[in-house]
Amino acid sequence: MIRLDGGSLALEQVAQVIYSKEQVEIRDEAWTKIKRSRAVIDSIVEQGQKVYGVTTGFGKFSDTVISAKDAERLQINLIRSHACAVGEPLPPDTVRTMLLLRANALAKGYSGITASALKLLVDVLNARIVPLIPSQGSLGASGDLAPLSHLALLLVGEGEAIYQGERLPGAEALRRAGLKPVTLKAKEGLALINGTQAMTAIGVMAYLDAQRLALLADGIAALTLEALRGITDVFAPDSHLVRPYPEQCLVAGRILGILKGSSLTTVQGEIRIQDAYSLRCIPQVHGAVQQVLTYVKEKLLIEINSATDNPLVFPDTGQVISGGNFHGQPIAFAMDFLGIGMAEIASISERRIERLVNPQLNDLPAFLSPDPGLQSGMMITQYTAASLVSENKTLAHPASVDSIPSSANQEDHVSMGTTAARQAAAIVDNGYKVLAIEAICAAQAAEIRGAELLAPATRKLLNLIRSAVPPLTEDRSMSGDIERLARSMKTQDWLLEEIQS
Repeated sequence: MIRLDGGSLALEQVAQVIYSKEQVEIRDEAWTKIKRSRAVIDSIVEQGQKVYGVTTGFGKFSDTVISAKDAERLQINLIRSHACAVGEPLPPDTVRTMLLLRANALAKGYSGITASALKLLVDVLNARIVPLIPSQGSLGASGDLAPLSHLALLLVGEGEAIYQGERLPGAEALRRAGLKPVTLKAKEGLALINGTQAMTAIGVMAYLDAQRLALLADGIAALTLEALRGITDVFAPDSHLVRPYPEQCLVAGRILGILKGSSLTTVQGEIRIQDAYSLRCIPQVHGAVQQVLTYVKEKLLIEINSATDNPLVFPDTGQVISGGNFHGQPIAFAMDFLGIGMAEIASISERRIERLVNPQLNDLPAFLSPDPGLQSGMMITQYTAASLVSENKTLAHPASVDSIPSSANQEDHVSMGTTAARQAAAIVDNGYKVLAIEAICAAQAAEIRGAELLAPATRKLLNLIRSAVPPLTEDRSMSGDIERLARSMKTQDWLLEEIQS
């Protein structure tokens, strides 16, 4: 059971909820804070105080006073009017992460949500109901209004959802799970949609996949080094300690560990004096990507444990402060950075693919073909990798440098953080396909060299590759092989613990 209090959720716990179906509940002490902040909102309505989003309209309508009798109608109108996202639905795992992160933010006790609305949100998560949320339409300030509105529609018995594999009207999905919709009270609609949980959820999922991919890249690169009879001197500690980036040293040590016991690697001068950069500079490039991941993780941990509403309710003082914590700039920057880092993982991988298939750069059969000339072998897999890498260069253009004013210029600077997160996720997905291509080519080349000459760790890696993709004995379509291996790399154990050690 994962217990939420708004301040201690870890990324590992997110993974437990999403991938291991761990149940969620709100801590007792959090309920106390939630009820106290709700009491502040009820008092404001009773006294007729002018407070943004409680007794006023939204955005440019912030100076329009709303009567107490219309407070509930204001909230449902907000949800309906703001639920105008478009595009393909977000993946179910991403949506469930949105539910989890929104529940955690509300559990912090600064939002003025009612206990009944938050309980339903948690119940929906635990019942594995997935609201249908289109992927496009958020500016990343005032938070993720459009996507979170589609999430909130389910809680009031509207919109659509996936339940037990079936697409249903929201009310029917709740009914089948034994749940009932809520009637939103004053401020509750705003409490549900004014936050950064769409961009952050996409970002968390992209980060978890990216962290895994960066680790796999070390293992696959090690197999390529053996296939190309790479020089191991460059991974020795001395040359990295004089440029003491911890991540660079970590990757160099990891590669050496993976290659321990190999009969295929070489030393300086045995075959050649130097390897190309895509082999020689693996610690410097992969290590720099680890630095990116460290930065991104730090920002995500802060964001998933933050109150990102507007306004915020402070029950100790009775203050309700209308601020800007919904602005997604920190996540926008982090997602752009993640996209750039993962684009480079794919980029250097594609260069290693080229060295594996190009007969002018190695002593292997041309394009690793079983019958060069009559059969093209792995020739076009490099084309596919190059295409994906080129696409990543476009996707890596920072979304965070853009801003388009909204709400009649009241909201005149926005983060585009959700676009940045979606782009980063797409880059990571492309990266898995590029690394799958490298793995396929490296496996083919290693078997030509002699699988029995591999290090124990890379021999296990070869066996994992072969469990998804058979050797190329004659030309065939490789599309299914690449997609299947990329999926396997995302979901299977894949020696991650062995690579890390």
